[in-house]
Amino acid sequence: MFLENFILIAQQVLVLFILIAVGFACGKLGVITEHASKKMTDIVLYVVTPCVMLNAFQREFSFDLLGQIFLAAGIAVAILGASVLLVRLTVHDKDVARRKVLQFSVIFSNCGFMSLPLQKELLGDDGMFFGSIFVAVFNVVCWTYGLVDMSGDKKQLSIKKLALNPGILGVVLAIILFVCHVQLPVFVASPIKHLANLNTPLPMLIIGYYLTNAKFKQAFTDAKAYLSMALRLIVIPLAVLFAMAPFGLNRNMVIAFVIACAAPTAATTTMFAAKFNRDVELSVSIVAASTLLSIVTMPLVVSLAYTVCPA
Repeated sequence: MFLENFILIAQQVLVLFILIAVGFACGKLGVITEHASKKMTDIVLYVVTPCVMLNAFQREFSFDLLGQIFLAAGIAVAILGASVLLVRLTVHDKDVARRKVLQFSVIFSNCGFMSLPLQKELLGDDGMFFGSIFVAVFNVVCWTYGLVDMSGDKKQLSIKKLALNPGILGVVLAIILFVCHVQLPVFVASPIKHLANLNTPLPMLIIGYYLTNAKFKQAFTDAKAYLSMALRLIVIPLAVLFAMAPFGLNRNMVIAFVIACAAPTAATTTMFAAKFNRDVELSVSIVAASTLLSIVTMPLVVSLAYTVCPA
């Protein structure tokens, strides 16, 4: 059973990495440039991501489902809170610039770009639904705790920026439509679905482009980077799996959350490191190396989740 699950999931992860390889090749050939990658990122953040949220929540209202939303959001908060506590206890460095990057890289996974496509392929609409809830909570925590911790300045916290975050706006609008029993007409729902489907190819091409500038040597020769990647790729997702599995929770929720937690380090790590003068080279190395390692770790961890939580 485990081997069958591993082969199935590895094939889906391989599809994502082939798309990443295309992005890498396009970057090397100059087809995708720095300017183009930034614009593609804007399209994903401001157009595709909100459409993913809207599409995921276009389902028939029920109080049971509403309860699942609140439960999933609460569990996501608990997971990220536990991750913060874990890094405070285990990830240390005398160099503040390094420590901030190392800790951030463990807490925040690439749960939007890498996880949502895999959740969709493996779990269908339910995977996208629960994955979207995790991403919404991730965005709130990232742009509050993550922002303040990386910058070291509470003044960086902006309620306006948080409220205007496209991922959060998309979820708020999606939940309002869901609670109000509003089903979008086909001529609106159909383009939203088409745009949501771009959430697989576009992010993978962007990740591939950024790998063209990655320096893997630092991550693979730095013991603390190894520790951070081990926590990010193995320890946290396994802890989430074995913490959630015994409670009879929705199987698709458990697996979707394991996928979200098994994703490599978020690209936001580098964005924040550059903005707040932290160790940018280390952040790029960890993002790139964890992404490369995840081609092995994600199938292993997610296959175990399927074995522990059989249909």
